[in-house]
Amino acid sequence: MQISKNDLGDFSYFIAIARHRSFRKASLEIGVTPSALSHAMTALETRRDVRLLNRTTRSVTLTAAGEDLLAAIEGPMQAIGEASQSLDRLRNNPAGRIRINVLGDAVPLLLVPVIPTFIERYPEIELDISVDNRLLDITAKGYDAGIRYGGTVPEDMVARSLSDDIPWVAAAAPDYLDRFGRPSHPADLKHHRCIAIRLGNDQIYKWEFERAGEEVAIETPRPMIVDESSAGIGLARAGAGITYGAEPVLREYVRRGELELVLEDWASMGEGFHAYYTSRRQVPTALRLLIDLIRELKPLRAG
Repeated sequence: MQISKNDLGDFSYFIAIARHRSFRKASLEIGVTPSALSHAMTALETRRDVRLLNRTTRSVTLTAAGEDLLAAIEGPMQAIGEASQSLDRLRNNPAGRIRINVLGDAVPLLLVPVIPTFIERYPEIELDISVDNRLLDITAKGYDAGIRYGGTVPEDMVARSLSDDIPWVAAAAPDYLDRFGRPSHPADLKHHRCIAIRLGNDQIYKWEFERAGEEVAIETPRPMIVDESSAGIGLARAGAGITYGAEPVLREYVRRGELELVLEDWASMGEGFHAYYTSRRQVPTALRLLIDLIRELKPLRAG
C-alpha cells in the first residue's frame, strides 16, 4: 500500500502524541487544536484499519500496533525534519516561526538590543516571545527554547551560553540608606528592610555574597517578596528597602542616582544567560540564527 500525503502529515501528529502521551501537549507543540489531532488520528486509523491509540479521558497510550508504527517511522521522520532544516539553512531568506519562553531580565538585557537587528536581517522569521519567570516545561508547553540564567536551566536540556558570567549586587535608594544606614557586611542586612526574591520554583532566594574567598548566603528579613526584577527595583527606588539582582539590570538606575550599590565589594558572580532546548529535536534554523546573533552582538558586554 502506498503512503499518501495524508499519512505523512498524520504520522508527524502521531509521533508528537506518542512523545507526550497527551493530545493537549502535542497540540501545543504542533500548533493545532486537540480536536484536530483527534480527528486526524481517527482518520489515520480508519484508512489503515488498525487501532494505534488507546484513549481515555485521563490518558493516551499506544497499542501494540502503535508501538510498532512509532518504532518504524520515528527515525525516518526525524531525518526528514533534519533535511528540511538543512534546506532552510541554504535559503537566502530564512523563514519560519519560533516560540521562546524568556526570563524577565532577558528582555531588556538580551532581546531589546538584539531584536531590531534580527528582524532587519531576517524579516521572514516570526518571533513569538513569552515572558515568564516561572520554571516551565518548555517542551510540554510547545516552546522551541527558553532563556534563563545558567544555574536555573533544567539538567535534561541542551544549553548554549549567551553571555559572560554576571555580578549580583544589592542596591537601595540613597534616601533609604541615609535613614537606615549603609551595611558594611552582609550580616548587617538582618537589620534592614530587604525585598526578598521568589524564584520560579517558589523558593525564596538566599542572597549570595563573596569577597576574598569568603562566601555568604543570607536569608534576608522580608517584609516584601517579589517574583520579578522590575517590581523589586520599583520598590527600592521608592525607598521601601534594599533589593538584590543582576548588576546589568540595576546599572541604569545606579547611573541616574536613583539607586546606590551597597556591599559592592561583596558582589557575587553568577552564571550568565543561556538558551536551552530539548536534545530530542532538531534545532530550528530561526532559533539557531537568534542564538548566533546574540553571541555575535554580545549586548551585555556592550552595556
